[in-house]
Amino acid sequence: MTRIAVIGGGRIGEALIAGLLESGRASKDLVAVEPMKARAELLAERFGIRVSGEIADAAIGADLIVIAVKPHDVDGVLTELQKAEVGEQEREAVLMSLAVGVPTSRFEAKLPAGFPVVRVMPNTPMLVGQGMSAIAPGRYTRPEQLELVTEVLESVGKVVTVSESQMDAVTAVSGSGPAYFFLIVEAMVDAAVGLGLTRDVATQLVVQTMLGSAALLEESGQSAVELRAAVTSPAGTTAAAVRELERGAVRSAFHEALNAAKRRSAEQGALAD
Repeated sequence: MTRIAVIGGGRIGEALIAGLLESGRASKDLVAVEPMKARAELLAERFGIRVSGEIADAAIGADLIVIAVKPHDVDGVLTELQKAEVGEQEREAVLMSLAVGVPTSRFEAKLPAGFPVVRVMPNTPMLVGQGMSAIAPGRYTRPEQLELVTEVLESVGKVVTVSESQMDAVTAVSGSGPAYFFLIVEAMVDAAVGLGLTRDVATQLVVQTMLGSAALLEESGQSAVELRAAVTSPAGTTAAAVRELERGAVRSAFHEALNAAKRRSAEQGALAD
Protein backbone atom coordinates (compact mmCIF):
# COMPACT_ATOMS: atom_id res chain seq x y z
CA MET A 1 0.00 0.00 0.00
CA THR A 2 1.38 3.38 -1.04
CA ARG A 3 -0.07 6.50 0.53
CA ILE A 4 -0.04 9.53 -1.76
CA ALA A 5 -0.56 13.16 -0.77
CA VAL A 6 -1.32 15.57 -3.62
CA ILE A 7 -0.65 19.15 -2.59
CA GLY A 8 -2.61 21.36 -4.95
CA GLY A 9 -6.14 20.65 -6.14
CA GLY A 10 -5.99 22.52 -9.45
CA ARG A 11 -6.40 21.01 -12.92
CA ILE A 12 -3.11 19.12 -12.89
CA GLY A 13 -3.60 17.82 -9.35
CA GLU A 14 -7.14 16.74 -10.21
CA ALA A 15 -5.96 15.01 -13.40
CA LEU A 16 -3.39 13.04 -11.43
CA ILE A 17 -5.95 12.00 -8.80
CA ALA A 18 -8.40 10.89 -11.49
CA GLY A 19 -5.70 8.88 -13.26
CA LEU A 20 -4.57 7.18 -10.06
CA LEU A 21 -8.11 6.13 -9.18
CA GLU A 22 -8.78 4.88 -12.72
CA SER A 23 -5.58 2.84 -12.58
CA GLY A 24 -6.86 1.02 -9.49
CA ARG A 25 -5.50 3.03 -6.57
CA ALA A 26 -7.81 2.95 -3.55
CA SER A 27 -9.39 6.26 -2.61
CA LYS A 28 -8.42 5.66 1.03
CA ASP A 29 -4.75 5.81 0.00
CA LEU A 30 -5.08 9.29 -1.51
CA VAL A 31 -5.35 12.66 0.21
CA ALA A 32 -5.42 16.06 -1.45
CA VAL A 33 -4.65 19.50 -0.11
CA GLU A 34 -6.83 22.35 -1.33
CA PRO A 35 -7.31 25.56 0.72
CA MET A 36 -10.32 26.84 -1.25
CA LYS A 37 -13.41 25.40 0.43
CA ALA A 38 -15.61 25.13 -2.66
CA ARG A 39 -12.87 23.44 -4.65
CA ALA A 40 -12.06 21.09 -1.76
CA GLU A 41 -15.70 20.04 -1.48
CA LEU A 42 -15.89 19.42 -5.22
CA LEU A 43 -12.81 17.16 -5.17
CA ALA A 44 -14.05 15.22 -2.15
CA GLU A 45 -17.47 14.67 -3.74
CA ARG A 46 -16.14 13.84 -7.20
CA PHE A 47 -13.46 11.36 -6.14
CA GLY A 48 -14.46 10.17 -2.67
CA ILE A 49 -11.05 11.04 -1.21
CA ARG A 50 -10.08 12.95 1.90
CA VAL A 51 -9.32 16.59 1.18
CA SER A 52 -7.47 18.61 3.78
CA GLY A 53 -6.77 22.29 4.08
CA GLU A 54 -3.49 21.63 5.89
CA ILE A 55 -0.31 20.54 4.14
CA ALA A 56 1.31 19.16 7.29
CA ASP A 57 -1.79 17.08 8.05
CA ALA A 58 -1.81 15.49 4.59
CA ALA A 59 1.93 14.88 4.40
CA ILE A 60 2.24 12.93 7.65
CA GLY A 61 2.51 9.23 6.83
CA ALA A 62 2.65 9.73 3.06
CA ASP A 63 5.01 7.61 0.95
CA LEU A 64 4.80 10.02 -1.98
CA ILE A 65 4.26 13.77 -1.63
CA VAL A 66 3.21 15.42 -4.88
CA ILE A 67 3.76 19.17 -5.26
CA ALA A 68 1.22 20.39 -7.83
CA VAL A 69 1.27 24.13 -7.19
CA LYS A 70 2.48 27.24 -9.01
CA PRO A 71 6.23 27.93 -8.72
CA HIS A 72 5.69 31.00 -6.54
CA ASP A 73 3.81 28.86 -4.00
CA VAL A 74 6.63 26.34 -3.53
CA ASP A 75 8.34 28.11 -0.64
CA GLY A 76 5.10 28.23 1.34
CA VAL A 77 4.59 24.51 0.78
CA LEU A 78 8.13 23.73 1.90
CA THR A 79 7.63 25.74 5.09
CA GLU A 80 4.57 23.65 5.90
CA LEU A 81 6.39 20.42 5.10
CA GLN A 82 9.10 21.41 7.55
CA LYS A 83 6.39 21.72 10.19
CA ALA A 84 5.29 18.18 9.36
CA GLU A 85 8.90 17.04 9.87
CA VAL A 86 8.87 15.02 6.65
CA GLY A 87 12.00 12.97 6.31
CA GLU A 88 12.26 12.60 10.05
CA GLN A 89 9.52 10.00 10.36
CA GLU A 90 9.87 6.23 10.42
CA ARG A 91 8.06 6.10 7.08
CA GLU A 92 10.42 7.37 4.36
CA ALA A 93 8.80 9.56 1.73
CA VAL A 94 9.79 10.80 -1.71
CA LEU A 95 8.76 14.19 -3.08
CA MET A 96 7.55 14.56 -6.66
CA SER A 97 7.46 18.15 -7.93
CA LEU A 98 5.27 19.28 -10.82
CA ALA A 99 6.18 22.93 -10.18
CA VAL A 100 7.49 24.20 -13.50
CA GLY A 101 11.05 25.48 -13.50
CA VAL A 102 11.86 24.78 -9.85
CA PRO A 103 15.08 22.72 -9.61
CA THR A 104 15.51 19.77 -7.26
CA SER A 105 18.25 21.68 -5.44
CA ARG A 106 15.64 24.17 -4.22
CA PHE A 107 13.73 21.39 -2.46
CA GLU A 108 16.85 19.60 -1.23
CA ALA A 109 18.13 22.78 0.39
CA LYS A 110 14.91 23.29 2.38
CA LEU A 111 14.12 19.70 3.36
CA PRO A 112 16.07 17.41 5.72
CA ALA A 113 19.47 16.28 4.44
CA GLY A 114 19.25 13.41 1.98
CA PHE A 115 15.55 13.85 1.21
CA PRO A 116 14.73 12.26 -2.19
CA VAL A 117 13.20 14.59 -4.78
CA VAL A 118 12.06 13.92 -8.36
CA ARG A 119 11.37 16.82 -10.70
CA VAL A 120 8.65 16.37 -13.31
CA MET A 121 7.85 18.28 -16.49
CA PRO A 122 4.26 17.29 -17.37
CA ASN A 123 2.03 18.63 -20.11
CA THR A 124 -1.66 19.40 -20.30
CA PRO A 125 -2.80 16.27 -22.23
CA MET A 126 -2.51 14.49 -18.88
CA LEU A 127 -5.95 16.04 -18.29
CA VAL A 128 -7.32 13.38 -20.68
CA GLY A 129 -4.90 10.61 -19.67
CA GLN A 130 -2.56 11.24 -22.62
CA GLY A 131 0.18 13.24 -20.96
CA MET A 132 3.90 13.17 -21.70
CA SER A 133 5.95 13.54 -18.53
CA ALA A 134 9.72 13.77 -18.26
CA ILE A 135 11.23 13.01 -14.86
CA ALA A 136 14.65 13.89 -13.45
CA PRO A 137 15.85 12.40 -10.15
CA GLY A 138 17.54 14.52 -7.53
CA ARG A 139 20.83 13.62 -5.83
CA TYR A 140 19.30 11.35 -3.21
CA THR A 141 16.62 9.51 -5.21
CA ARG A 142 16.95 5.72 -5.21
CA PRO A 143 15.95 3.56 -8.22
CA GLU A 144 12.87 2.14 -6.49
CA GLN A 145 11.65 5.66 -5.68
CA LEU A 146 12.07 6.67 -9.32
CA GLU A 147 10.07 3.58 -10.27
CA LEU A 148 7.26 4.67 -7.93
CA VAL A 149 7.11 8.13 -9.53
CA THR A 150 7.13 6.56 -12.99
CA GLU A 151 4.28 4.22 -12.06
CA VAL A 152 2.20 7.09 -10.69
CA LEU A 153 2.69 9.25 -13.78
CA GLU A 154 1.94 6.36 -16.12
CA SER A 155 -1.63 6.56 -14.83
CA VAL A 156 -2.00 9.79 -16.86
CA GLY A 157 0.19 9.09 -19.88
CA LYS A 158 3.74 8.19 -20.84
CA VAL A 159 6.99 8.84 -18.99
CA VAL A 160 10.66 9.28 -19.92
CA THR A 161 13.62 9.77 -17.59
CA VAL A 162 16.16 12.50 -18.39
CA SER A 163 18.93 14.32 -16.57
CA GLU A 164 17.90 17.55 -14.91
CA SER A 165 20.21 19.48 -17.26
CA GLN A 166 17.86 18.46 -20.10
CA MET A 167 14.70 19.78 -18.45
CA ASP A 168 14.80 23.14 -20.26
CA ALA A 169 14.88 21.30 -23.60
CA VAL A 170 12.03 19.04 -22.45
CA THR A 171 10.01 22.11 -21.48
CA ALA A 172 10.54 23.55 -24.96
CA VAL A 173 9.49 20.34 -26.69
CA SER A 174 6.71 18.63 -24.71
CA GLY A 175 5.89 21.09 -21.96
CA SER A 176 5.08 23.89 -24.41
CA GLY A 177 4.40 21.47 -27.27
CA PRO A 178 0.60 21.35 -26.96
CA ALA A 179 0.48 25.08 -27.71
CA TYR A 180 2.38 24.56 -30.98
CA PHE A 181 -0.04 21.80 -31.92
CA PHE A 182 -3.09 23.95 -31.15
CA LEU A 183 -1.62 26.81 -33.18
CA ILE A 184 -1.16 24.52 -36.18
CA VAL A 185 -4.74 23.26 -35.83
CA GLU A 186 -6.00 26.83 -35.56
CA ALA A 187 -4.09 27.85 -38.69
CA MET A 188 -5.30 24.84 -40.69
CA VAL A 189 -8.92 25.40 -39.67
CA ASP A 190 -8.73 29.08 -40.64
CA ALA A 191 -7.19 28.14 -44.00
CA ALA A 192 -9.89 25.50 -44.59
CA VAL A 193 -12.62 28.08 -43.89
CA GLY A 194 -10.90 30.28 -46.47
CA LEU A 195 -11.32 27.42 -48.94
CA GLY A 196 -15.09 27.49 -48.42
CA LEU A 197 -15.63 24.85 -45.72
CA THR A 198 -17.73 25.60 -42.67
CA ARG A 199 -15.75 26.00 -39.43
CA ASP A 200 -17.43 22.95 -37.92
CA VAL A 201 -16.55 20.70 -40.86
CA ALA A 202 -13.04 22.18 -41.06
CA THR A 203 -12.47 21.50 -37.37
CA GLN A 204 -13.64 17.89 -37.66
CA LEU A 205 -11.40 17.30 -40.67
CA VAL A 206 -8.31 18.79 -39.04
CA VAL A 207 -8.73 17.26 -35.57
CA GLN A 208 -9.38 13.74 -36.85
CA THR A 209 -6.52 14.03 -39.33
CA MET A 210 -4.20 14.98 -36.45
CA LEU A 211 -5.47 12.14 -34.26
CA GLY A 212 -5.18 9.57 -37.03
CA SER A 213 -1.75 10.75 -38.11
CA ALA A 214 -0.42 10.58 -34.55
CA ALA A 215 -1.81 7.06 -34.15
CA LEU A 216 -0.28 6.00 -37.48
CA LEU A 217 3.10 7.41 -36.46
CA GLU A 218 3.00 5.61 -33.13
CA GLU A 219 1.76 2.25 -34.38
CA SER A 220 3.31 1.87 -37.84
CA GLY A 221 6.93 1.63 -36.74
CA GLN A 222 7.86 4.11 -39.49
CA SER A 223 9.46 7.50 -38.99
CA ALA A 224 7.75 10.81 -39.68
CA VAL A 225 10.04 11.24 -42.70
CA GLU A 226 8.98 7.87 -44.15
CA LEU A 227 5.27 8.49 -43.58
CA ARG A 228 5.44 11.96 -45.10
CA ALA A 229 7.22 10.58 -48.17
CA ALA A 230 4.58 7.86 -48.53
CA VAL A 231 1.75 10.41 -48.82
CA THR A 232 3.69 12.88 -50.98
CA SER A 233 3.28 11.86 -54.61
CA PRO A 234 5.63 13.55 -57.11
CA ALA A 235 4.04 16.73 -58.48
CA GLY A 236 0.89 15.99 -56.46
CA THR A 237 -1.23 18.12 -54.12
CA THR A 238 0.76 17.25 -51.00
CA ALA A 239 4.05 18.07 -52.70
CA ALA A 240 2.66 21.47 -53.69
CA ALA A 241 1.57 22.18 -50.13
CA VAL A 242 4.82 21.00 -48.56
CA ARG A 243 6.79 23.15 -50.99
CA GLU A 244 4.91 26.22 -49.74
CA LEU A 245 5.52 25.28 -46.10
CA GLU A 246 9.23 24.89 -46.81
CA ARG A 247 9.21 28.23 -48.63
CA GLY A 248 7.72 29.71 -45.47
CA ALA A 249 10.69 28.32 -43.51
CA VAL A 250 8.56 26.15 -41.25
CA ARG A 251 11.60 24.13 -40.08
CA SER A 252 13.57 27.25 -39.22
CA ALA A 253 10.56 28.71 -37.41
CA PHE A 254 10.29 25.61 -35.19
CA HIS A 255 14.03 25.63 -34.56
CA GLU A 256 13.92 29.25 -33.41
CA ALA A 257 10.71 28.71 -31.42
CA LEU A 258 12.05 25.76 -29.44
CA ASN A 259 15.33 27.51 -28.76
CA ALA A 260 13.44 30.57 -27.50
CA ALA A 261 11.33 28.37 -25.21
CA LYS A 262 14.45 26.61 -23.90
CA ARG A 263 16.16 29.94 -23.15
CA ARG A 264 13.08 31.24 -21.34
CA SER A 265 12.81 28.03 -19.31
CA ALA A 266 16.44 28.43 -18.22
CA GLU A 267 15.78 32.05 -17.22
CA GLN A 268 12.76 31.07 -15.15
CA GLY A 269 14.72 28.24 -13.52
CA ALA A 270 17.49 30.65 -12.55
CA LEU A 271 14.94 32.98 -10.96
CA ALA A 272 13.31 30.08 -9.12
CA ASP A 273 16.65 28.93 -7.74
